[in-house]
Amino acid sequence: MTTLWFIFLVFMFAVYVVLDGFDFGAGILHLFVAKNDTERRTVLAAIGPVWDGNEVWLLAGGGVLVYAFPRVYAAAFSGYYLPLMMVLWLLILRGISIEFRSHQEGSLWRSFWDGAFAFSSTLMAIVLGAALGTVIRGVPLDATGYFLGPLFTDFRMGAHPGILDWFTVLVGVFALVALAAHGATYLIYKTEGPVQERARQIALRLWIALAILIVPVTAATASVQPHLYASLISRPWTWLLAVGIVASLVGVFVSLRRGAELPAFLASAGFLVTMLGATAAGVFPTFLTSTLDPKFTLTADNAAAGSYSLTVGLYWWPLALLIAIGYFIYLFRSFRGKVTLSSDGHGY
Repeated sequence: MTTLWFIFLVFMFAVYVVLDGFDFGAGILHLFVAKNDTERRTVLAAIGPVWDGNEVWLLAGGGVLVYAFPRVYAAAFSGYYLPLMMVLWLLILRGISIEFRSHQEGSLWRSFWDGAFAFSSTLMAIVLGAALGTVIRGVPLDATGYFLGPLFTDFRMGAHPGILDWFTVLVGVFALVALAAHGATYLIYKTEGPVQERARQIALRLWIALAILIVPVTAATASVQPHLYASLISRPWTWLLAVGIVASLVGVFVSLRRGAELPAFLASAGFLVTMLGATAAGVFPTFLTSTLDPKFTLTADNAAAGSYSLTVGLYWWPLALLIAIGYFIYLFRSFRGKVTLSSDGHGY
């Protein structure tokens, strides 16, 4: 039962990363692929109908975490208090940047919100990547089941590390490049003209950089948590995830070379899903590893809610999931095709 809910949780966060990830990527590349007001409005129009809906998966994933693994939620939301506040304010800043930038005609006004959009999207990608890095590395959980750590110390790892150290920053940079590359493939798929051409040029460079970054990130992960790869090797079914990572990476390059826009975006999404799936499979059943004592580690078994609650949830979770999936299918079908700006010059 706990394994099933672990899979549900990973699925919801993976969907969030794929969907909101191209929003972040568009924001990261916003100032590079769009050189004038019309082009920047085109980028915003590409994500405008879906960006706020994509964040539903983050809230839903948090809800599943509270419901199925309340001890993990309690520990993480207290220990990660400062980073979570940063995430909250960055999400707010992204939202108002998108909505406010075209309310006034002044170039200074629009330039300010364009910069705010790019800044918040970039920092969000790094923060989310660093958070994933702390899950892999471990946190100073004590006998009470809680931890508290500074944002950073000396960027070295130990029994009492900060949220940021050399490893989590490296994972944060990897996440930044990955989401930027994902956003570039989305912009290729959704736009035309100069924006699409610039996105195409940047996408190839980003995916090459990402392929190179995989090597140091993999080596660093093996050094920090060698049991992660030992777990993957001991579970032959997880080898399919490794094959998926390589296949999706190859698929991106082949699709970009051939000018296949939708296959490139789908391959990009597949890369993110298989990377996150492999990471989750490697750390399973652990949620938060204690750097103080292994007996304080929170796992899917010792942090789960009661079996009755988890059983009851199985009756309602699939129904809610089907409703959400149906809504997103309708949403993306309604706004399929290349983006166009309104003739009156208003809106995005």
